[in-house]
Amino acid sequence: MWAAYLDVYEVLVAFFKLFGLVFQQIQSNFIVVIHPGSLTLRIGRATDTLPVSIPHIIARRHKQPGQPIHKDSWLLREGLNKPESTEQRQNGLKMVDQAIWSKKMSNGARRIPVSPDQARSYNRQMRPAILDHSSGTKWTNTGHHPEYVVGEEALYVNPLDCYNIHWPIRRGQLNLHSGPGGSLTAVLADLEVIWSHAIQKYLEIPLKDLKVSCDLLQLDVIVTLIFHQCFLTTKAICRIVVHQESVCATFGSGLGSACVVDVGDQKTSVCCVEDGVSHRNTRLCLAYGGSDVSRCFYWLMQRAGFPYRDCHLSKKTDCLLLQHLKETFCHLDQDLSGLKDHEFQVRHPDSPALLYQLRLGDEKLQAPMALFYPATFGIVGQKMTSLQQRSQGDPEDPHDEHYLLATQSKQEQSAKATADRKSMSKPGGFEGDMRGQSASVAENLYPPEVELGTSHGECIIGGNDSEEPLTAHMSRKTAVSQFEGKALASDDTKKKMYSSVLVVGGGLMFHKAQEFLQHRILNKMPPSFRRVVENVEVITRPKDMDPRLIAWKGGAVLACLDTTQELWIYQREWQRFGVRMLRERAAFVW
Repeated sequence: MWAAYLDVYEVLVAFFKLFGLVFQQIQSNFIVVIHPGSLTLRIGRATDTLPVSIPHIIARRHKQPGQPIHKDSWLLREGLNKPESTEQRQNGLKMVDQAIWSKKMSNGARRIPVSPDQARSYNRQMRPAILDHSSGTKWTNTGHHPEYVVGEEALYVNPLDCYNIHWPIRRGQLNLHSGPGGSLTAVLADLEVIWSHAIQKYLEIPLKDLKVSCDLLQLDVIVTLIFHQCFLTTKAICRIVVHQESVCATFGSGLGSACVVDVGDQKTSVCCVEDGVSHRNTRLCLAYGGSDVSRCFYWLMQRAGFPYRDCHLSKKTDCLLLQHLKETFCHLDQDLSGLKDHEFQVRHPDSPALLYQLRLGDEKLQAPMALFYPATFGIVGQKMTSLQQRSQGDPEDPHDEHYLLATQSKQEQSAKATADRKSMSKPGGFEGDMRGQSASVAENLYPPEVELGTSHGECIIGGNDSEEPLTAHMSRKTAVSQFEGKALASDDTKKKMYSSVLVVGGGLMFHKAQEFLQHRILNKMPPSFRRVVENVEVITRPKDMDPRLIAWKGGAVLACLDTTQELWIYQREWQRFGVRMLRERAAFVW
């Protein structure tokens, strides 16, 4: 039978070659791989060892004198100044402290709690030492009044200059808002300028010569908009292929299957990937990440008398400093206890270089622990956790899953209903590879978007077992149970996921993070899973690679595979068929 199929295939290939219809294989050195993050843009040729990483920010010259200057925030976000924020933050910190002190150190001793009062008196009397009357850093030169500046230069635009500051992507979504530069057109224009600037400056490819392919890592639901922007505005890009970040992470780390935990600056996502396929009903998105840890660390240092009293979260330079302090001082090592003296430098433009002395205790452990107790962030009234949203159909795609569902035969509908009843009667619910399921079955497999509650509860790896009030949709415990029940159906899948937890992104690069997560997963694992899971392994630096670059590296690998050749969408195809091409060519259920 297979021989007959091969014969037909060879005949078709010969036919296409005869009429010149076979596309030439795309050369790797002509492929640009783009990974757009909320904080950082990573871009490079598929043949590059490492990508270029630049801040994903743009400063546009203010064209209307007298109008207020708009600046998108970095560490600040909505929901921080509610009346309940302080109480919620304190309650979250109590849970963090309880978790820290309940775990013994490796030598069997109990941790000794360190009160911020013990460091406050020391820190408050500290005065900075002047290292140099010139900090060595300068504001970006805008004397020639450029229309825009991008990346690192945008971070160092003088606040007194008339430039609006925009971050096009926030928490994995397009940063749409009612202020200046917050319209869909403006955000897409910012993306085009940033990417074009990076391609010309860092890849040294003039746009007039840029007739190359683009391998784009999927960023949640903004794929079609970015496709429109690439094809309809950036005329130089002639073909494009889209991949999921979670799948790219497994390819970049050399793993066939893994539970991918991507901790970014603005959001954290969890997804189970099996044999190169992302299970759609296992995708979980948490609306917090590394920037929230930086802000929490700043609040904890303030409690301990932070000596740099001119620090403000509204200043980009201070946000950079806080991010550096978090990366330098914070850890997840339970054996590190007690007060310790540190020092740090403040180097701002038009200011002297200052050296500060700082004494800290448990604050360095409490801040990263807030990722597991998000109430500590003090965010009130914001949706913090959601499952994959079920597709509602697309008007540009007349043959989407809803059309297929409506037009299938009555026999198929009856068979589907019978199969659904059988699958629901099994423990765990859903089994099998969703890649091979029909669109009608997918309707039942893919749960609607569910709010798992606000930041009051624990996320990522289990948490507080106390009952919580019902939200607008359902309680957090009910939703999490639904997620766990549907996500991991078979014993084989459970074994694969627990034996390969891949942590990527830059939001969890703390000392001893691997050991901490492994211990936490073992303690929070449901008893039913322990019978089938032989070992739990957490991977934070596969092949000693930087976890921030793994997804990009995987995208570069995927772009060069022979099997990817048939997934490329050409400009003329997109202009003719639009979003329907994603259903035909995307390497995942769309």
